[in-house]
Amino acid sequence: MRAGIFIDGGYLTAILKGDREAPRISYERLSDHITGEGYERLRTYFYYCMPYQSDPPTPEEAVRYSRARRWVSILQRLPRFEVRLGKLERREGSFEQKRVDVLLAVDLVRMSWDHQIQKAVLITGDSDFVPAVEAAKDAGVLVHLYYSERTAHRELLDACDERTPISQDLIDACVLGDTAGA
Repeated sequence: MRAGIFIDGGYLTAILKGDREAPRISYERLSDHITGEGYERLRTYFYYCMPYQSDPPTPEEAVRYSRARRWVSILQRLPRFEVRLGKLERREGSFEQKRVDVLLAVDLVRMSWDHQIQKAVLITGDSDFVPAVEAAKDAGVLVHLYYSERTAHRELLDACDERTPISQDLIDACVLGDTAGA
């Protein structure tokens, strides 16, 4: 039986950061760990927005964007890994992700109804995913949510079949040493 992993990159980054600098983790190790026993990981989908750049970009924006591009390139080369990019828009002094939730929801529903997966593992906390979770369940897919106890929406928790809080032990098991990688 196959599992698909669906990671909201912005959500996971916020969890990893907390009140400190985000640790560098192995996304491959994380994906393999949360796939669960008895399932083969078909693929991990990582949903992300590149940093904002004004036109023309400031030197700081250009450096931040270049670093993010290199990191995304590393992620895309991981086995069974796919990066889906949304857009970051600036509105009234704040930044807003666009398309990320829709990309994740479409992939989850499509793969469920095409019977490509029997289990979906989500790392997110947004109640916008409830209809996609319900559609996946209607297709016979087991939906397992990994979430932050501080930020997961109650409706999403209620909609999923299984729930696991993201613990410090899980993060520690996936932290990279001094080696480069993703």
